[in-house]
Amino acid sequence: MKMKPMALALHGPHQTIVSSCPIYLLPPSYSKSLLHNRRSLRVFCSSVPSKTMEGKGPKPEYKPGILDDFFLNSFRNKFVKEVGWDSEKPGYDGLIELAKALMMNSRSNSHTKDAAVRILNSLFPPFLLELYKILIAPIDGGKVAAMMVARVTVLTCQWLMGTCTVNSVDLPDGTSCNSGVFVERCKYLEESKCVGICINTCKLPTQSFFKDYMGVPLVIEPNFSDYSCQFKFGVHPPLLENDVTLEEPCLDICPIANKRREIQRNVVVMKCPKA
Repeated sequence: MKMKPMALALHGPHQTIVSSCPIYLLPPSYSKSLLHNRRSLRVFCSSVPSKTMEGKGPKPEYKPGILDDFFLNSFRNKFVKEVGWDSEKPGYDGLIELAKALMMNSRSNSHTKDAAVRILNSLFPPFLLELYKILIAPIDGGKVAAMMVARVTVLTCQWLMGTCTVNSVDLPDGTSCNSGVFVERCKYLEESKCVGICINTCKLPTQSFFKDYMGVPLVIEPNFSDYSCQFKFGVHPPLLENDVTLEEPCLDICPIANKRREIQRNVVVMKCPKA
């Protein structure tokens, strides 16, 4: 099934094309038409300079576990149910395409976040999350629950994020606790190549999910320069208007940004609604 643009308007004799779908998701005939008529093309993308990844080097080695295929297939199946479409690509590549489809087909960033929260919630058995929130989250001011989910994250999510370890983080009460997870180089960000996908299908929905359904505050701090990421369970995230992560420009390797550079001449550039 081919992805179709969500909005397309043609006005002649010189075509003015406005699309809320990124060019790399358009059918080939549309994509070629956009490049051919680039004199009057308006693309809604980021007006901020792209960010280049720093510190490139050997990827941290992660040895797949025996349950990784089960986790991947379960997560992907939940995406398919939410999106209503499946990629023809196998495995992790197909999962990334589903994440892009979820974001680009959503009415808003908030809609994308809510959909991602539903996906996370559907991965757990009924009543398990509520029992955890009632029985475990209040123990020792929330420290026990925070340390538990940090360890479970490392045990079950390295197939998604890559090599990660539990580390110590500072808590709001002035103490420190081994309730952090440090991702050496996030595979999900590196494969999607998109700040918007990171923020709207991972960071914001994951923070909301742990707080609302498990009673564990969480702030996720992705580093878009080296692709590392710090999870801090037990720490409340900043207000959206104060979260500097949401101000990040496109990545240098973002497919949408690359298409923008191909048609840069005489293009009216506006801020991307997904960034």
